[in-house]
Amino acid sequence: MPLPLAPLGLLYGALVRTRLRLYRSGLLKTESVGAPVISVGNITAGGTGKTPLVEWAARAVASEGRRTCVLTRGYGRADERRRVVASDGGRVLAETDECGDEPRLLAERLLGAASVVCDRDRVAAARWARENLGAEVFVLDDGFQHLRIARDLDIVTLDATAPWGGGHMLPCGRLREPPRGLTRADCVVITRAELADDLEHLRAEVKRLSGGRAAVISSRVRTRGLTLLNPSSDSPSTELESRAAGQSAAAFCAVGNPRAFFEHLRRAGFELRHTRAFPDHHAFTQGEVGAFAREAERRGARALLTTAKDAVKLRGYGFTLPCYVVETELEFEDEGRLLGLIRGALSVRL
Repeated sequence: MPLPLAPLGLLYGALVRTRLRLYRSGLLKTESVGAPVISVGNITAGGTGKTPLVEWAARAVASEGRRTCVLTRGYGRADERRRVVASDGGRVLAETDECGDEPRLLAERLLGAASVVCDRDRVAAARWARENLGAEVFVLDDGFQHLRIARDLDIVTLDATAPWGGGHMLPCGRLREPPRGLTRADCVVITRAELADDLEHLRAEVKRLSGGRAAVISSRVRTRGLTLLNPSSDSPSTELESRAAGQSAAAFCAVGNPRAFFEHLRRAGFELRHTRAFPDHHAFTQGEVGAFAREAERRGARALLTTAKDAVKLRGYGFTLPCYVVETELEFEDEGRLLGLIRGALSVRL
């Protein structure tokens, strides 16, 4: 632990423990929004694969015939004090700078399945969405520490490549709360299990820390395909995608765990000639992506690769090499068990 940050880490840990005690004692109140709430969160800051699980959970709820709304804070948006409706379920209503990169991605991916509302006050946002959007079930994005809103299912994502955030609380490490906070979880989804050093040991540790009460389910990231970021009318996209796979490439991203993204590409067969990790939620400029593309070309790359989360901020930018979006999806070791937990949460308020 860096010595200058040690006092800040101790102070942050003390504040987290005090807040948890206040909720346990009832001095701070948890409020019901009168509808089922499924929370997807984590115990470390950023990069656990949470957003794909939020999308999956929202689709699972919608498939049960329930009008679904994703509640999110919307990190990185222009004014986090405003409530922004990223999508009403049928239309995307906000630009990326208004709602943030992850809400914009969810809004696009969940069209026809769920609305997406950004608000720091998730309780007020839920009540508004019930009245104005007819929302019947809420999926709470990044909700494990948002204890003010009552939930019917707490799902925690744990990144197999860095599960414990370096072992220290913020800002010394990446832990938002001590690992024993997993005792509040109903389910722990171990993400990026394909990159785990010792998956069975990690599963055993999660079971121990959760007191045996949480279901532990591992998931893997699978590449679904590549899409051209800015296709022109005469771009033979399918042929281009098939040619791009396996080429010498360069990859860039602005996500919480860039190392996992780059390793995923290498395992998929790409020879990465150049990589660059920008800060999470970074707002790209044309100058930055242009300079990256030129350097990639100089090093022999024939294509650029980025994430779907970053793609929503890069449309319309110019590149000297074709830029592809790596489309991925989650595969669960026991999807039926996870679906059963979600259905159980929905039945609580029927």
